Amino acid sequence: MKKVYDVIVIGAGHAGIEAALAAARMGKSTLLTTLEKAGVALMPCNPAIGGTAKGHLVREVDALGGQMGLSADEALLQIKMLNRGKGPAVFSLRGQADKALYHDIMLRVLENQKNLDVLYDETTKILVKDGVAHGITTLENGEIEGRAVVIATGVYLNGRTIIGEETKSSGPVGFKNATHLTDNLLSLGIDIRRFKTGTPARIAKDSIDYDEMEVQEGESDIGTFSFMNDGNLYSQMPCWLTYTNEKTHEIIRKNIKRSPLYNGTIHGIGPRYCPSIEDKVMRFPDKTRHQIFVEPEGRDSDLMYIQGMSSSLPKDVQEEMYHSIKGLTHARFIRYAYAIEYDCINPLELSSSLQVKRIKGLYSAGQINGSSGYEEAAAQGLMAVSYTHLTL
Repeated sequence: MKKVYDVIVIGAGHAGIEAALAAARMGKSTLLTTLEKAGVALMPCNPAIGGTAKGHLVREVDALGGQMGLSADEALLQIKMLNRGKGPAVFSLRGQADKALYHDIMLRVLENQKNLDVLYDETTKILVKDGVAHGITTLENGEIEGRAVVIATGVYLNGRTIIGEETKSSGPVGFKNATHLTDNLLSLGIDIRRFKTGTPARIAKDSIDYDEMEVQEGESDIGTFSFMNDGNLYSQMPCWLTYTNEKTHEIIRKNIKRSPLYNGTIHGIGPRYCPSIEDKVMRFPDKTRHQIFVEPEGRDSDLMYIQGMSSSLPKDVQEEMYHSIKGLTHARFIRYAYAIEYDCINPLELSSSLQVKRIKGLYSAGQINGSSGYEEAAAQGLMAVSYTHLTL
């Protein structure tokens, strides 16, 4: 007899992980499907957890039994409290995380979780009968039955990465994208939108002039994310602060017609708080500079993340504008900044429980709902599963 799962979760990003773990920890037989092992708990953008408003979400997830806070604490490189100059209500804990270690930790947790199976396969179809979801179809394993299904596909549905005139059918970081599920969702009458987001370049750490930037140390007396961890992080790594300048802005303005965001190559809209550097320069012409944070991707990694320089400009323009910034004059590119377009669900298709209004037992969580951020995704994954009792 075929196994019938209580909950099937599609996607092992931050939403899918919390959804699958929550279901399994509630004693439900759970299946987590994802395209490939390397993409589990991937941090394709900034390898950090928390920040303004987001740090609060991590604590909420932790209080409800989620995994993000615990894993973030174990992978921390640096932690600090943001918004110190404002009232306590907006203090926000933010931690720089070791990207590879965070992936390893989450993978270990998933593989050792009771009631949870992990399947590396592409989901191609949601099985629906009489308005009720009853499983999925995968590319290699065929039909799998389940009493509730959570879609947590992030930015992978028909993903397309863009650098200037170069476009590639791809998920983030060059990973495989999902090319079948969108057509199925459309056939079910679900309204699909096209969104975009982006990420900055990764720079070789030995090519940066750190003495030309402002060092940003962590804090050692503020605790960590999880209420179940009362330790402090003492072995911290520094980050650095620098700024764009008028030369940087002039390079961007001169080449703005080569930006896919401005020449029509990219059609999707993006989350309001994830602007590219070209967006910031064009929308705020009165600003003479913008903050740029230079942050390590891992304790043993050779890559530095250049926060604040997200872009889809061509490679030659990226090199010119990065090299115009103090501390990055000799920057050597390991990976160029890129934009990514992907399919997402119109959130008006969802009820407050994150269940698709027209299909009982089908839920949606994370960036596929048009939101952005690892923390928002984790919170949605946990909340979507908390409502599956309405189906089960």
